[in-house]
Amino acid sequence: MTEGKNLPHSSADVPFRSKELRKQSLIQHSGLVGVIDEGTKTIGFSIYTTPDFKEIAAHRVELSVITPQDGWYEQDPLEMMASINKCAEEAIKQLPEQGFSASDIVTVGITNQRETTIVWDAVTGKPLYNALLWKDIRTSTTVEHIVAKVQDPNHFRSSTGLPISTYFSALKIRWLRDNVPEVRQAIRERRCKAGTVDSWIVWNLTNGALHITDVTNASRTLLMNLETQAWDPVLLKTFGIREEMLPTIHSCSEVFGKITSERSPLRGMTLSGIMGNQQASLLGQMCVKPGQTKNTYRSGCFLLCNTGDKPVFSRHGLLTTVAYKLGPQAPTIYAIEGAVSVAGHALSWLQNKVRILPDSRDAEKYAEMVPTSGDVYFVPAFTGLYAPYWRQNARGIIIGLTQFTRKNHIVRAALESICFQTRDILECMHQECGYEINKLHADGKLTTNNLLMQLQADTIGMPVFRSQLMDSTAFGAAMCAAQADGINLCQFEPEKRYYENVHYDTFLATTTDVERKERYGKWKRAVERSLGWVIKQKKTREYTEENYRMMSSLPASIFLISSFAMLVHSLAASGQ
Repeated sequence: MTEGKNLPHSSADVPFRSKELRKQSLIQHSGLVGVIDEGTKTIGFSIYTTPDFKEIAAHRVELSVITPQDGWYEQDPLEMMASINKCAEEAIKQLPEQGFSASDIVTVGITNQRETTIVWDAVTGKPLYNALLWKDIRTSTTVEHIVAKVQDPNHFRSSTGLPISTYFSALKIRWLRDNVPEVRQAIRERRCKAGTVDSWIVWNLTNGALHITDVTNASRTLLMNLETQAWDPVLLKTFGIREEMLPTIHSCSEVFGKITSERSPLRGMTLSGIMGNQQASLLGQMCVKPGQTKNTYRSGCFLLCNTGDKPVFSRHGLLTTVAYKLGPQAPTIYAIEGAVSVAGHALSWLQNKVRILPDSRDAEKYAEMVPTSGDVYFVPAFTGLYAPYWRQNARGIIIGLTQFTRKNHIVRAALESICFQTRDILECMHQECGYEINKLHADGKLTTNNLLMQLQADTIGMPVFRSQLMDSTAFGAAMCAAQADGINLCQFEPEKRYYENVHYDTFLATTTDVERKERYGKWKRAVERSLGWVIKQKKTREYTEENYRMMSSLPASIFLISSFAMLVHSLAASGQ
């Protein structure tokens, strides 16, 4: 394995400038910016100085995930808010050590897990059901119903950039309407509000005064028209969703209002930034030019490629999404995206479910004990495959096992599965975006795994630039909030690139084209074997079981009837 090299300069087109030069492009205001970072597994609150965006305080907590059935993933919206308040409180307590106080926080930004959907009562402010997470697949039947109605899963791709999939909020709202009586009643009584997690957070922080979202989150609902950047009447009608339930769509960066909740330690502070977490990561990685691409390695992987001010519509299953819009009058920048549903989650599964790995954090150590995966391939399609396959009927497989296979080979194959899935998406991006992709920016918790980063470079055949920030999501959201008109803690000038304060470790490919082609070909064969595993036979099975029960009851029925007939006959005979 080739260790990553710590380069003295960033991977930007222009070398890293001095701090003094960087500050020339920044408005010299002193002040702090806070960021609520609401992810799938953790919630955090970070505080940054400006204009240098140094993180001086932070606190994070784990967020519980509820799995009532296989493929169902929920979270408690009230736990989310309690955790946000706790994190903000603990982070603010750290400020005096740095010579600051809560009053120095000028503004707050929000970045959140996308697609995850919450419905709540506008009168009581209480959730009507748990949050349905982005990876929840209970809406499969709803998807089939809608696809049957419009005849094509890509029917709305030209207007939304998205396929009809369990992934997106529209299907989750429709499922809640169809299956939860409390939600149906609230809709009838016109007191039901719905939104992604950012909308729920803002509603609570402002005591219900604001029901808003931003274009990045709205573009992940399957309800927003990419051209108009408004809720689409045709889509609302198709999914049976009233517009009055939904938040108002804003840009990512503007003064939205004040935090007024008495429960929040942030009361009195301004809200001026909202971004979906992957778009915030793209901005935090400074992927601000068309063709620049980042991958965030967490429980899932999310690759975004900046495509500039024009949306690119994919022919290979990638999603077209809004990357950012840094002000009401600012241009909208778009991206194409591919999501890997199971990345770090595969390591957690090896630890918690099959107990091959004592601790997922030790994956690198266990995988390095063998030089290769021993021709073992692991396709972790626990809830189907996302881009570029979009196959809900796929299921996970581990293939290529022999009598010599050890748990170390399986752990290494799990790491390689992350890299192969990333290559699947990069192959499509290269074909469709029209720009050369010659490096991959990487961030996220899993990037601390040096072996994973090296395997990634070896799999895609291009340099991997690992951000030293490790997680640039909160940093991107901080820049978004700080540069809002009326806040003006910094001025975002991506064309100058003076203030790129992100440095990278670089991992270079050590494999040949022939080696990469052979291994990737075997990965594709493994994927093919995982497809079509879920067969739609539920109704058939129920029908068969019902028939079986009826058939199995026939002998007893015949016995009882014949016995009763014989008894009647004998009584009649004795009476004669």
